[in-house]
Amino acid sequence: MGDIDIGFRDIIEDVFETCINLVTDNQGNIIFLSRGYAAKLNVDPAKVIGKPVINVIPGTRMHIVAKTGKAEFGSIFQLNTGESVVCNRLPVFRDGKLIAVATFGSFNQPAEGVSTIEALQKTRHLIQELLHYKKDLGQLRGAQYSIDQIIGMASNIQAIKAMVQNVAQTQSTVLISGETGTGKELFAQAIHQLSSRSHQPLVRINCAAIPTELFETELFGYEEGAFTGARKGGKMGKFELANHGTMIFDEIQQMPLLLQSKLLRVIQEREIERVGSNKPMKIDVRLIFVTNKNLFTLVTKGEFREDFYYRINTVPLKIPPLRERIEDVPLLAEHILAKLNHRLSLKITGIDKEVLQLFRQHDWPGNVRELEHTLERAANIALSGPLKMEYFDTLALRIQKRSAANLIKEDGRFSLEQKLGIIKDLAEKEIIKNALETCKGNKTKTAELLKIARPLLYQKIKRLNLDKGK
Repeated sequence: MGDIDIGFRDIIEDVFETCINLVTDNQGNIIFLSRGYAAKLNVDPAKVIGKPVINVIPGTRMHIVAKTGKAEFGSIFQLNTGESVVCNRLPVFRDGKLIAVATFGSFNQPAEGVSTIEALQKTRHLIQELLHYKKDLGQLRGAQYSIDQIIGMASNIQAIKAMVQNVAQTQSTVLISGETGTGKELFAQAIHQLSSRSHQPLVRINCAAIPTELFETELFGYEEGAFTGARKGGKMGKFELANHGTMIFDEIQQMPLLLQSKLLRVIQEREIERVGSNKPMKIDVRLIFVTNKNLFTLVTKGEFREDFYYRINTVPLKIPPLRERIEDVPLLAEHILAKLNHRLSLKITGIDKEVLQLFRQHDWPGNVRELEHTLERAANIALSGPLKMEYFDTLALRIQKRSAANLIKEDGRFSLEQKLGIIKDLAEKEIIKNALETCKGNKTKTAELLKIARPLLYQKIKRLNLDKGK
């Protein structure tokens, strides 16, 4: 039995000599050095046992792995002799505690004209290129927006977000409608990003940007020789590019009626044919349609196919306008300002309460997009600090005009003369305000510009509350 134990220990030693180059304890001190590795280092194994590895092998990372506990693979290490070795450093644990670090690897032995080091370097280079192109492809094809970027706590927007999360789990066709600037594209991309197709292509089609005569070839592609000027070898269409992924058709109301008929067949049959081909091609694409129009109204006018409308309206999502979730304006403004600070390198710290109150009075016909443009305009004036009322004079005047117009229209107590007086005061206030800005607040120059006496200008400024910055 003893002879067997001795033989086993010999085998273990031979395995270590063959497979392991070096072992240190958890402090980075050498506890084993193979004879072959010692010969490469030109040291006596017996004399370096117990010494810090960094003193024996300058530049080694064994002591670093002992501290981090993280394995390192495929590291190219150059010995002090000038020879390179491919190192793999492994932490050894017992009961969850790091007790040692072992390294094994191969020396730079040429194989068929290419050395181990050269092969590893080329492989690394190819992997880096692959990751680079994969990243670029993801940016070109992937979703730029996620559900987390849909900002809002209003009940109607929360209901839509919940619907998006549910719809993303199915393969049904979706029709997203809403006014311009409500963020319909964001919701469409969120559906793709949440779906099982999120790692597959996302192809977007703007139906208003494609000439009618090019629509068919853009969507379905074409075969070589399909028409004069056709590319040699043919061309893939958007459907082929989006196979196994998602297609978003923006402004679907702009799609020609003839193409609506062909697209209806694609939805029903799940197959396409390239222009110039008679061979059907099976496709697997999730379709999302987006519009800022009432498609049913277009159907009644004969401007949109009825059968196509009902086919794409499987799951309708109507995005509420900003005026119907006005309580979300402060949240949206905070989110937009954070993006502006990052994109434009600004230092805007917030928005005054008076400005937020002004925002709540506005009906935002341009929706979130209008809010973005309004904040960006003010941020470019302020550059830093809080956004104050003085940066939103144009918006305040618009709200004032609208309020006055609504009051005049709805309140029958005003006579024609009174209504004209209100309109005259608004116009006069805007003219004087613009003149003061042109003359940089100099009232003498302002009076000269308006060709009125200075005392009269002072009277008008006081009557119109321009002296209070309103």
